[in-house]
Amino acid sequence: MRVKANISATEFPQQGARAGKRVLVCFHHDTSRAIEGVVLRDDAEEPFRRVIHLDDGRVVLDTECQFQPL
Repeated sequence: MRVKANISATEFPQQGARAGKRVLVCFHHDTSRAIEGVVLRDDAEEPFRRVIHLDDGRVVLDTECQFQPL
């Protein structure tokens, strides 16, 4: 497990503009089965993670899917 200097019990990476916004997500470029979700994290600094909570309860990274803002 890695440790990041800007993540602790009281600190978190600065968030980008997509945090909290709704998005449309698909997998393997299959837009016929798109699902909506909300961006939970949009790190504007290390470790640069973007995490999306899908409406069906799953949580995915932006590296596992394709998405666009709604």
